[in-house]
Amino acid sequence: MAMAKGSALRATLDYIASASGQPTVEEVMGRLPADLRAAVGLVSPTDEIPFRMLLDVWHAAHEVMEPLDSAWMEKAGAHSIESLGSQLYGGIIRKGTPIEFLTQPIKLFRLYYHSGDMHIVEKESGRAVLRMVDFDEPDRLFCMRQTGGLRAAVELAGGKSTVVRHVRCANQGDAFCEWEVTWQP
Repeated sequence: MAMAKGSALRATLDYIASASGQPTVEEVMGRLPADLRAAVGLVSPTDEIPFRMLLDVWHAAHEVMEPLDSAWMEKAGAHSIESLGSQLYGGIIRKGTPIEFLTQPIKLFRLYYHSGDMHIVEKESGRAVLRMVDFDEPDRLFCMRQTGGLRAAVELAGGKSTVVRHVRCANQGDAFCEWEVTWQP
């Protein structure tokens, strides 16, 4: 079973509260079964949680948030890195250059998710292509979150005018997911 850090769940709920208010968080929580709602309330940022739990929360949140802001999940991914991510993993994120961040031996992805990995398949000045491999449960919301999280991480690592495009997606029939990241040094 795929596992994730509780910080991904906590940061999602924090983003919803900051973007749309606590009543919206309560609406999302109200869409969850009672046992899941109780379990979510106990999750701390450093807990290991089933990825399925995270997906269930994301899908309930998407039902509420998508009509309000179709880009909410990318924004939530960026918020996760800019807030809890930079607090918990600042030494990994804040590097001298985006390439230094992307090529370091300790990968941010593996600190959040315990299934799969992100590999650089192309890199050049101001550009990289990252491929997700061996990930157990691809999901379109996960892909959207990764897009926003990658943008925020590359910007925190010194990239300016960062653009992240999800160019291949396992959810749309591709063999794997890939993201093209471009930035100005």
